[in-house]
Amino acid sequence: MKIALVHDWLNQIGGAEDVLAALLDIWPESPVFTSIYDPDSMPAAINAADIRTLWLDRLPGIHRHHQPFLPLYPLAWSGLRLRGHDVILSNKSGFCTALRHDEKTLHICYCLTPTRYLWQLEEYIERERLGAAWRHTLRPLIALLRRQDYAAAQRVHHFIAISSAVRQRIRDCYGRDSIVIYPPVDTQRFRPVPRHDDYLLTVARLVPYKRIDIAVQAATRLNLPLKVGGSGRDLDRLRAMAGPTVEFLGYVSDEQLPELMARCRAFLFPGHEDFGIAPVQAQAAGRPVIAYGAGGALDTVVPGLSGELVQEQSVVALTSALANLDGSRYDSQAIRMHALRFDTRVFRRKMRAFVDQALAAFCRQEPMEWRDPCETG
Repeated sequence: MKIALVHDWLNQIGGAEDVLAALLDIWPESPVFTSIYDPDSMPAAINAADIRTLWLDRLPGIHRHHQPFLPLYPLAWSGLRLRGHDVILSNKSGFCTALRHDEKTLHICYCLTPTRYLWQLEEYIERERLGAAWRHTLRPLIALLRRQDYAAAQRVHHFIAISSAVRQRIRDCYGRDSIVIYPPVDTQRFRPVPRHDDYLLTVARLVPYKRIDIAVQAATRLNLPLKVGGSGRDLDRLRAMAGPTVEFLGYVSDEQLPELMARCRAFLFPGHEDFGIAPVQAQAAGRPVIAYGAGGALDTVVPGLSGELVQEQSVVALTSALANLDGSRYDSQAIRMHALRFDTRVFRRKMRAFVDQALAAFCRQEPMEWRDPCETG
């Protein structure tokens, strides 16, 4: 079976790159087609792959600032013609599904999200703090790009969503159904410890849409110890609103994170994410998560078992949840067992099974009926 892996861009590390690395673990000989590639910003596992780029990669400055070139991406991807592969597996959050292939090739899209700046434009404008001039310029362009993205989505044979929220978004944006396979989380790095400390914890990039300000203000109101891990442009604003019980840790390394999570009283997740890896990591360490009840948290946090969901994204709501937090009601081993549903090994098993089943049905020219190997044994 010849598989081509497709990835929107390789110039920054994030959850999408974790997915790509896991896919390369399953199919290490597969070439990776991407728009741009900055090897200095990639881990060794990705740099060891056969990376093939589009003509966009030769544009000056695109590795550091790829957003201004976004209108060119559909054009560049639609110029890619893939032949000689049994399966194309695209890892999409941008425009990579616009590629072309022959009728003998099966295209499966692992969808991180329908292209955010097309289908959630107002949210994206607010998130990136774009001015009025950008708003007026973008809207007519976005309408065109949205039609192109929709058309590209209709050529995909199967969609896989990273969460129930993204599954619904795929249905709303593209009119397509999908199944959910959660992204890979290395839960083996995180283990419960016999005793924990009294501090609350949140770890994220410190940018406004992560809503770390809600956690800072809630902990300050209740005079609760809160450790904030991460760095970003929102740091000064967060410091200004923080009381004496809030400690800013700065960048937290991979080596520091497991113990930091295992020893916290609870992990706070006030943002709205499509999935959210950090809450799963905290649960793998046996700690409950207090999360805003939207997006991926609806899949990963089970009220009463592995934490609680706050129904409003507000300081008042989180303050109330923290005031009523009773750590004795949670069993650390039960929390960890729940987190193992999202382990990297589960992701690999399900992805391999989905590709095998989809290709078999495609070759027989029959509809596919997904049989989840983790449910059927």
